[in-house]
Amino acid sequence: MSDNGNVQGQQDFFVIKAKENGVNVIGLTRGTDTRFHHTEKLDKGEVMLAQFTEHTSAIKVRGKAVILTRHGIVDTTE
Repeated sequence: MSDNGNVQGQQDFFVIKAKENGVNVIGLTRGTDTRFHHTEKLDKGEVMLAQFTEHTSAIKVRGKAVILTRHGIVDTTE
């Protein structure tokens, strides 16, 4: 197993595709105090490929985007 609890080579990735300029993707920390630790800004058509890590326990997406995960697709406009 790798350090993040997943079997080596089996890490879960997710994709965020911006449907408008200025979509914010905010990483939140893991631990007793949840804090913002990383922010990215995507413009229309830009794609971000990401994964949860030992430091990131949650992701907040602000703006119009499509998020693809192994659990399904989420469209923030619906």
